[in-house]
Amino acid sequence: MIPCRTNLTNSHEHVFLTVFLYSQYPILKSFLAGSFSGTFSTILFQPLDLVKTRLQSRVNAPIGSKNGMLSTFAHIVQKENVFGLWRGMTPSITRVIPGVGLYFSSLHWLKHTFALEEPLTALQAISLGITARSMSGALLIPITVVKTRFESGVYRYNSISEALVLIYKQEGLRGLSSGLVPTLLRDAPYSGLYLMFYTQLKNIAANTGATNDSPVSINFGCGILAGVLASIVTQPPDVIKTKMQLYPNEFTDIYNVTFFVYKKYGILGYFKGIVPRMLRRTLMTTMAWTVYEQVTRQIGLK
Repeated sequence: MIPCRTNLTNSHEHVFLTVFLYSQYPILKSFLAGSFSGTFSTILFQPLDLVKTRLQSRVNAPIGSKNGMLSTFAHIVQKENVFGLWRGMTPSITRVIPGVGLYFSSLHWLKHTFALEEPLTALQAISLGITARSMSGALLIPITVVKTRFESGVYRYNSISEALVLIYKQEGLRGLSSGLVPTLLRDAPYSGLYLMFYTQLKNIAANTGATNDSPVSINFGCGILAGVLASIVTQPPDVIKTKMQLYPNEFTDIYNVTFFVYKKYGILGYFKGIVPRMLRRTLMTTMAWTVYEQVTRQIGLK
């Protein structure tokens, strides 16, 4: 009788394990597809993120000007050579591989958990985008802090691990999570707005029959427009986030950063670095979504 019980127990455990793995497999595939698409676009557009960070620090060129962006590019190449444009690449990749993977797998999980069907409504899209980005953004905030400091040129760390240890020793957990609130105020609405604009624009295109001709170009075009709109709305939190992460001893809360930026630069201060950020964020997100949609079709998620 004992062997029978053991076999029965093992059988139940095997069934449970099989069901569990099967249910998680689509999420794993979604995670891997998201990580692949995010890594590719991050490497390509890292220079724009670097220039955006430099423009938002104290020592850079005029607010929001085209010449400021170009002169910053030239200055980096002159002082640090062309590879200096990819400074901060390691923490960027370290953040993006799990970050974008977590974002896309969270979207997949949330859709299935709440039984949401395509096409998503505007409210469903913005809610999903905000929730998924908040989850991944909060988990990866220490890497975001390190990435910002690597790119700024203000700090000199030899590695991610050294940076994490030094920040923790000198500033504690508060240092590792500096800028969390403005980061979420920037990233969560951006992702929500982007997904809302993206899905609604795709729905309009589908209703006109345009997606039948060239789905990749339609996805890319919808993504570009969605990225531009979402970037403009969320630029002020990005400026505030950068200040808090670069100068945590001076800017301890959102309110004093907000007043500092307005007092020193006026309303345009909240849009400092918008050109490289809009270019980078729009192109990166658009490429990530385009690649993700193609990859998920190939591996049977759509």
